[in-house]
Amino acid sequence: MAMDHAAAEADHLAAERAAARFDVEAMKVAWAGSRHAVDVADRMARLVASDPVFRKDNRTMLSRKDLFKDTLRKAAHAWKRIVELRLTEEEAGLLRQYVDQPGYVDLHWGMFVPAIKGQGTEEQQKKWLPLAYKFQIIGCYAQTELGHGSNVQGLETTATFDPSTDEFVIHSPTLTSSKWWPGGLGKASTHAVVYARLITEGKDYGIHGFIVQLRSLEDHSPLPGVTLGDIGGKFGSGAYNSMDNGVLRFDHVRIPRDQMLMRLSQVTSEGKYVHSDVPKQLLYGTMVYVRQSIVADASKALSRAVCIAVRYSAIRKQFGSQDGGPETQVLNYRTQQSRLFPLLASAYAFRFVGDWLKWLYTDVTQKLEAKDYSTLQEAHACTAGLKAVTTSATADAIEECRKLCGGHGYLNSSGLPELFAVYVPACTYEGDNVVLLLQVARILIKTVSQLTSGKQPVGTMAYMGNVQHLMQSKCAVKTAEDWLNPAFIQEAFEARALRMAVNCAQNIGQAANQEEGFYERSPDLLEAAVAHIQLIIVTKFIEKVQQDIPGHGVKEQLQNLCNVYALYILHKHLGDFLATGCITPKQGALANEQLGKLYTQVRPNAVALVDAFNYTDHFLGSVLGRYDGNVYPALYEEAWKDPLNETVVPEGYHEYLRPLLKQQLKLSRL
Repeated sequence: MAMDHAAAEADHLAAERAAARFDVEAMKVAWAGSRHAVDVADRMARLVASDPVFRKDNRTMLSRKDLFKDTLRKAAHAWKRIVELRLTEEEAGLLRQYVDQPGYVDLHWGMFVPAIKGQGTEEQQKKWLPLAYKFQIIGCYAQTELGHGSNVQGLETTATFDPSTDEFVIHSPTLTSSKWWPGGLGKASTHAVVYARLITEGKDYGIHGFIVQLRSLEDHSPLPGVTLGDIGGKFGSGAYNSMDNGVLRFDHVRIPRDQMLMRLSQVTSEGKYVHSDVPKQLLYGTMVYVRQSIVADASKALSRAVCIAVRYSAIRKQFGSQDGGPETQVLNYRTQQSRLFPLLASAYAFRFVGDWLKWLYTDVTQKLEAKDYSTLQEAHACTAGLKAVTTSATADAIEECRKLCGGHGYLNSSGLPELFAVYVPACTYEGDNVVLLLQVARILIKTVSQLTSGKQPVGTMAYMGNVQHLMQSKCAVKTAEDWLNPAFIQEAFEARALRMAVNCAQNIGQAANQEEGFYERSPDLLEAAVAHIQLIIVTKFIEKVQQDIPGHGVKEQLQNLCNVYALYILHKHLGDFLATGCITPKQGALANEQLGKLYTQVRPNAVALVDAFNYTDHFLGSVLGRYDGNVYPALYEEAWKDPLNETVVPEGYHEYLRPLLKQQLKLSRL
């Protein structure tokens, strides 16, 4: 009877899919970007899911040593399959994504190779990249130290040039100069791009990159003068513990002069420091690329969590039974919808702004090659802010999805605890989110200060040029339905962002000096930066919806999600909109009223909207988010796989439980 009940619950997903009011296959294309992208992703996902080497259902139960060995095995097998099947770069990247286990290859391809491409000369690239491409060497990115992370200019590792031998001497002069955190460094990497203070002729020229061999290519032992290892276990079970984040110290390690990355500057054999004719702005291209990939990863992680929570909320029933009838699906409760549907909308919003960032990367690269640096500052602010806002929102959203799944969401088998643990480092790596937002704020304040000079802001800051109108404009919304007008939404968000930035600039201007004012107003500056970035996300979602989108009902659903995202942000930050006079309290109430109506429209399509992410059960890694909805039997079966259930009587019974129980019996008066 219990199993019949479980089967009936599973049938709910089929009914949900039948009720959808749009073409799911067309939505898959809208999500992925093209039919080709859907097909390639589907092929790679199924290739991984069907290969027993890539199983991950037992990952959270493995010891750290076994987990790391499993990671090495999967990385080697993935490379073997890539070579055997002659996969393209696109296919290989997707295969690694669907293996879904952090490891040294992530830093090898994601940081080591791009660093050499971006900062190495043509000659250096010809020497090192073929070795890296064939995995004849394994590289990592050794920048962060025990004592310094965000403040790169404070790094302490030194690279002192010795003209008598034509070598750099790499040294860790203090404990806090130890490299700390680089992924892949702890156990796997043979080489690293090491960032150190370049010293020549007694002068410190600041931070530069150097290619340094760390381990023997014969037996993998550390080279003389190199001390390295893993920094220890990290938050969560499984999760990022598959990565060998490392510690590294140098004791006067010598490397040839030509292992300094010399695209932007070099040191001659006599020890003279020379700038090349390549502009340093070229490094921005690599930075935009890395941050664009982080925003894309945010949408992937968030969409996974939302997929699990939506499907399970459609399966789960609690309360609401009338006269012995069925209980109510949790997804039908307005409290569940008001917490979950904005996260569903956010997943789509982050996906589309991530797609736009890919275009921005191409645009920035082309302009750099043409020596056009006019949009660099704006591109930096945009990418830094989007990285900060999307990663923070995604980390919070994954945890919210866990809570939305009730008690079962706390089980490792739900997939959500591990997804949260593996994702939260994104709020810190590649720039702490608060530090990045303050960088955005500096650029906003600078832009505001230039408005009176006639210099027109560009790109995503162009709206600030409309300062006269936006500082005085009154929102024209009169009914709840007016909030469905993208022009009203756009202007409200533009006015909020600009007024917050102008207010900050005015307050800073009243301080004794700008730095003191910036320090005192930093909490307000953070909020102004967030407002600017949320405007960008809303704008790009609106622009996406205004495109010609094929497929029955697809455009309508995306329009609904766009409005949900915008009005949810407005509701969440209502104080900003009211305090700056962008809208009235009545208009705020109308926005909330319209938001409730939008939830009603999203509800029948929710399951199909997460199906459009096109994730296999293997990739989701969740018994709660199974495509077939067969949640309860899967939960029951999964419980028995735990190592604690390998014996009926637990180990330790005879040593601890039995003596305790016998002692209690002897002392009992009964």
